[in-house]
This record gives sequence, structure tokens and C-alpha cells, in this order.
Amino acid sequence: MLLAVTRATGSYAVAGTVMALFGATSVLLSPARAALVDRYGPRRALSPMASLYAVLLGLLALASRLPGTSAPVLGAIAVAAGACTPPLGPTMRTVWSELAADRGLLPRAYSLDGVAEELLFVAGPLVVGAVVQIAPPAAAVALSAVLVAAGTCAFAASPAVARVPGRSAVPKEPAGRRGSWVVSGIVPPVVAAGGVGLSLGALDLLVLAFAGQRGHGDDVVAWIFAALSAGSAMGGLLYGAVGWRSGARVRLSLSAAGLGLALAGAGLAPNLAVLTGAVVCAGLFVAPALTTAYLVADASAPPAARTRSGAWVNMAVNAGVSAGAAGSGLLVARVSPALGFALAGGAALLTAAAVAVGSRGGRKAVPEAEGPTTERVGSAEAGVTESP
Repeated sequence: MLLAVTRATGSYAVAGTVMALFGATSVLLSPARAALVDRYGPRRALSPMASLYAVLLGLLALASRLPGTSAPVLGAIAVAAGACTPPLGPTMRTVWSELAADRGLLPRAYSLDGVAEELLFVAGPLVVGAVVQIAPPAAAVALSAVLVAAGTCAFAASPAVARVPGRSAVPKEPAGRRGSWVVSGIVPPVVAAGGVGLSLGALDLLVLAFAGQRGHGDDVVAWIFAALSAGSAMGGLLYGAVGWRSGARVRLSLSAAGLGLALAGAGLAPNLAVLTGAVVCAGLFVAPALTTAYLVADASAPPAARTRSGAWVNMAVNAGVSAGAAGSGLLVARVSPALGFALAGGAALLTAAAVAVGSRGGRKAVPEAEGPTTERVGSAEAGVTESP
């Protein structure tokens, strides 16, 4: 989309604004779209949403190819498309919750889901790069529209999705239960996800500043970002392979703390090789932290709000990334990279402390999960239901 709008308008500023509008509506309206999935079920909600999203992306691709298309028109189409983005990630995690008869398998399922997303984020730009070698950027936008529509409709039609009921098929939760979910159930994972996103959003410019300070070109930065993704994928696989005995809220706080310490230490790196190793170490905590945030949100949510709970966590991550990028842009010219890394790490450490304190304070606010042979949800000692 960025390339298509840039080609259409000849302006990076306009392209950046269009992307920001698309991203803002996509992220900020995610809980509202997830509420539709919770209410009507994924089978009834996702297909129309994905179809409309694909049509709008196709319209954007067409508009970017028409001579004289104005920036406001492109922006309006991008806003409409962002508002219709299907909440696939939160819905998939809801489906995993229904499929996992043994709740101890959920961390593994969520970890695998997270690693698959990492691979998609790596493969996506490669596919776009291949397409624009033989076709205009608008073709890549059109291709993404087709893939989203086809993939979402296939997912919605799968037998696994049929097991996820809409709100009408779920017993109504008492008002007090809903209130306790909002106060002590969803807040800790949302805070943790926002803190992780904030730290990761600041990382891009900090790495760029670190490399520039030592006379390296921008090309080496891509390798460091790849190292972060590799570390996150490894961390996700290791996290899913371990049979954890500690509660999920404890793991959430520790994962955020590990990320913070690794980022703070990265600022002390004497050269790019050491920085790359430190970034890999930081990546080891990214997927576990986000996976655990989704687990806590899912386990704490009433059945009629599971998809929404995941969407709130997802929104917090993306909002944190945006805020971190904006904040680092203001700081990178005023402070040294070492101090910048320390501040990014400090944000994650502060998040870890807040989650730990909040989990202890809300220990009795969230009812325990059902299941005689599993751990219980609702305290700092017991996070997500899972086998000991």
C-alpha cells in the first residue's frame, strides 16, 4: 500500500499519512469488530467483513492507478478499508480455546500461532518485493485483497470455527463478573502488551542511530531486525515446549522484565555484533510475553467476550509500537543511543512491575476457571488453566 500510494501521489508525506490513517482505524476499531465476532460468531461476522475489506483494497489499488486521484480520496478509501479489517488473530485464538480440550495445550497452541505470524511478517515483504519486480505496486495491494478474502472465507467455513458460538448461544454473564473482568482481568495483559509494544516501537530508530553512530550503513539494520524476529520465533517455540508450573500472570511479568533487561543491556554493546546478540536475547522474551498476555486475557474473559479480549491486547501492542516509534523519533536526536535503549528497557521493566502489583491486588477479583485437574485463573500464583 505504501508503494502504491507513493507512486500515485509522488509524495512520501502523503503515503505516510494514508498509511497512518489506515493503521489507526484498523487498530483502534479492532475491539468493535471483535465484538461483532463475539455477538454473531466468526462464521457470520468474518466473511462479510473480509469481503468488504477486499473490495475496498481493490478500490484503493484501482484508484492508485488512475491518473489524478487526489490524496483525500486515497485517504478516505484507506480509512474505510482499515475500519473493515477482519480480526483474524483474536478470532484464531478464540478458536484455539474451543479446540483445546486440555487447557495445558493452550500455551503451545498460542506459541505456534505467534511463530506462524512471525513467519508471515517475514514472508510478506518478500512476496511484495517479488510482485513489484514484474508488476506495479497496486498489483501487490490487489493480491493481498484476494488472499485476505480467500483465506478468511476458508477459515470461517472450516469445521473448527463452527464450534465457536455467538453471544446468543452463550449464557449471559452477571454484571459483577463483567466488571471484574474489565478491572482485573483484561487490564494486566493490556498493560503488558502496551509496554512490550512501546519498547519494540522505540527499537527501530534506536538501532538505526546506533549503527549510524558507528559508521555503518542502513543496510545492516535489516539484519538486526531479522535477528529480533529470529529470537522471538525461538522464544515462542521454547515457551510452547515447556510445561510451565508457574502461573501465567507471573510469567507475563517475568517475560516483560526479561525484555526490559535485555534492551537496557543492548545499549551497552560496544559494536554491532554484540548489539545483534543482545537483540536476539531481547527477542527471546517478545513472543512469550505476548503469548502470555493473550492467554491471561482469554482465561480471564467471560465466554461472550473472548474475541474482544484478544483484540484489546492486539490493539495495545500496536498502539504501543506507534507510541514508541513517535517517542523515539523525538528522543533519538537529543539523547545517546545507550540512554535510549535504557529508556526503552525501562518502559518494559515498569510494565513488568505494574503487572506484578496489579496481579497481586486483583488476586480475588477474577473467578477461578473450572476444571478439577488444572491450575486456576485469577491470582498471581495461578494464571491460565494448564496441567501442572
